[in-house]
Amino acid sequence: MHIRPLKFISALGAMLAMAPALADTTLIHAGELLAVPGKKPLKEQTIVITDGRISNVVAGYKDAKDYDADSVIDLKDRFVMPGLMDMHVHLQGELSPENDSRALRWSDELVQMYGYHNAMTTLMAGFTTVRDAGSKNQQTYAVRDAINKGWIDGPRIIAAGGVGVTGGHNDVSGTKHEFMELATDESICDGPYDCRRATRNGIKYGADFIKITSTGGVLTDRATGTGKQMEDDELMEVVRAAHSMGRKVASHAHQEDGIIAALKAGVDSIEHGTYTGPDAIREFKRTGAYLVPTLLAGATAADMARAGGILTPAQSAKAIEVGAAMQGNFAKAHKAGVKVAFGTDSAVSKHGQNAREAVLMHEAGMSEMDILVSATVNAADLIGMSDTLGTVEPGKHADLVATRISPLDSIDALLDIGFVMKSGKVMKQ
Repeated sequence: MHIRPLKFISALGAMLAMAPALADTTLIHAGELLAVPGKKPLKEQTIVITDGRISNVVAGYKDAKDYDADSVIDLKDRFVMPGLMDMHVHLQGELSPENDSRALRWSDELVQMYGYHNAMTTLMAGFTTVRDAGSKNQQTYAVRDAINKGWIDGPRIIAAGGVGVTGGHNDVSGTKHEFMELATDESICDGPYDCRRATRNGIKYGADFIKITSTGGVLTDRATGTGKQMEDDELMEVVRAAHSMGRKVASHAHQEDGIIAALKAGVDSIEHGTYTGPDAIREFKRTGAYLVPTLLAGATAADMARAGGILTPAQSAKAIEVGAAMQGNFAKAHKAGVKVAFGTDSAVSKHGQNAREAVLMHEAGMSEMDILVSATVNAADLIGMSDTLGTVEPGKHADLVATRISPLDSIDALLDIGFVMKSGKVMKQ
């Protein structure tokens, strides 16, 4: 049978299109592997990665020929564990004397690029998944979606839609009234039904979860304290609306009255939890909500307040008070059995220094293993992704980090992560 060249090429193309794509397989030889934080590490393991997912973990160092692997990564002298996760960052910001100038001069597009720069800095520090708890929404969602589509590299981003009350911590502050009128977002609400609207609106435009502020905050440039600011009916409507649409709710909360009110309303996590006391601890344990402690933010803001030059007098007074209380109350909450998910509030502190939170948690009495669990297994549970993240097991995303020494021996090892892989792609080696 005679086939003309063009017809032959067309037929060959059709056959190639029908043929299954060849799998991309990588082996990692891990000298010590913490496959499941909370369990004992394993020695001399081979991690098999196929098309960005972990397909197997086997004892011993296997040969590439055994799995038809394309490459082998030698981490025989390293401690390997799942990629770290930070449950509270603000990628588009970082406290600086230049903040006022940037707010006036930087376009939304430039802010978006700055956020992406900070996202990559965070990834290089070993944090392969982050929960952005508040940035310019559409810019954050665009970066999140571009990373998910594989168009650009970056950490996995779980992005918030914010809901706050007029004059509260989520609302604009510290500028002249004309600018506040321009900058006030439609996510600001008053009363239960308006807050229901704001919640649904946030989900409509792309929020992965809803972030509320049940209490005042340190960086609000008003002397409005850190006590409860959202009413019970507002809190309950936000949670009801979000949960009915499959979204979790995180609540910024400092004083215990606001912590308890948010927990009773059914939030999934409390951010900061500075003044967590016995009553709040009982509510944490009753509801099963997570505490995201952000000790690094408390320590950083207090240092800035004492140094001067960045925070206003209203901010500084709150920063010193909150910074002094945060670590001790966190220690009590953890000791009492409150569930903890790792989070830093990076933007108050510098991006890329996220692992300093682990050092502060350890100083507060948390064990090295519990800290690693909080940044992997617990974080994955909080964002509802335990089936794909948090451990090194078949079926999970190949998100991995490696250190020279074991962080179970010294938590400071997390400050110097030399190897980062995200979804099977080496980002740092």
